[in-house]
Amino acid sequence: MNEVKIVLAGIGGYGTRYVRSLLQGEGKYPIKLVGAVDPYAEKSPCFHLITERNIPIYPSLERFYEVSGADMAIISTPIQYHCPHTCLALSHGSHVLCEKPLSATVDEAIKMIEARNKANKIAAIGYQWSYSEEIQALKQDIIRGLYGKPIRLKTLILWPRSETYYARGWAGKKRDSSGNLILDSVANNATAHYIHNMFYVLGSDVNTSARPSSVTAELYRANDIENYDTAALKAYTDNGAELLYYGSHAVDKKAGARFHYAFEKADIFYDDETGGKIIAHFHNGEKKDYGNPNLNSDNKIWSAVAAILGEGEIVCGLEAAMSQTICINAMQQSGGDIAEFPERMIRRGALFRNNDKGLFVEGLADRLKACYDQAALPAETGIDWAKAGELIRLN
Repeated sequence: MNEVKIVLAGIGGYGTRYVRSLLQGEGKYPIKLVGAVDPYAEKSPCFHLITERNIPIYPSLERFYEVSGADMAIISTPIQYHCPHTCLALSHGSHVLCEKPLSATVDEAIKMIEARNKANKIAAIGYQWSYSEEIQALKQDIIRGLYGKPIRLKTLILWPRSETYYARGWAGKKRDSSGNLILDSVANNATAHYIHNMFYVLGSDVNTSARPSSVTAELYRANDIENYDTAALKAYTDNGAELLYYGSHAVDKKAGARFHYAFEKADIFYDDETGGKIIAHFHNGEKKDYGNPNLNSDNKIWSAVAAILGEGEIVCGLEAAMSQTICINAMQQSGGDIAEFPERMIRRGALFRNNDKGLFVEGLADRLKACYDQAALPAETGIDWAKAGELIRLN
């Protein structure tokens, strides 16, 4: 294979990053973008970059495969299309790199696995941290027992999102206009990486993740959306570790991402606000610095290409990404009807330097930080607005 021919589905939003990376072509392997797919291609900031290189643009992936083909399809479309687009590409003989999350539902994930097996092709999911040298080094040390048994892994991500963010057609929705499940939320889109990563680093080998055995979630919203903009999660894994996640878009100031992974022999920390490095603090006083996992987000492209060429292994395939989807589906069940924050707490103001406005909950950031510090769900701390979630057992 002289070069790997790639079709990119979705050139707006996150897809713009793929466009720029693919057109730079500065990776180890020769690639060629042979088609771009987007029904609203003209709205993409990268539209001119594609057209000036005479790369064909198609209104649908079906249309692309009617007249062309590709060694690899990159799927960067909204969540509800991850399953059908992945299955379509596989059925036409393309390997697949699909953006996170894997899919809206576990049933869709199973369909994707069946389609991959039938096509005998590679299918990877674009959780970019999983492809970083830093996360891979951490995971290998966990696997070989350097830190002993995992005890508690917790993560906090408070990322404001404006009214412009929620004005997108499918943002914050449970279903699209055709009835297809999306389950878009703070936990299943912008911060999905961090839930996945807790399961992923506890996997028994490079392409597996620990599985949730139980999930309890509290789901809240301040914005006028169908789903939740704030979530607190307590899960237990099949290997006995406790996982905690606190995420919100309904805050006025950014905090995190940060995590604290507690093991028998060490505590491992990461914080965007203090250098973005993963550092292990052993109980005997020693430290190990893994570095910053955010530096090479394009690794997922080159890792997938290497696997296609038989020069590498899949590090985050469908099964490895499935734990996050299982967890998200259980969170929706556990949280039930989304709880509304009290109106007395909701404010509207500028969330970003460009004066982009949005809703936020007064005092929420501090409350969630306190829950993170205490390793407790909001309802467990006696907060008057908190609504306890149902315990969902998964095995």
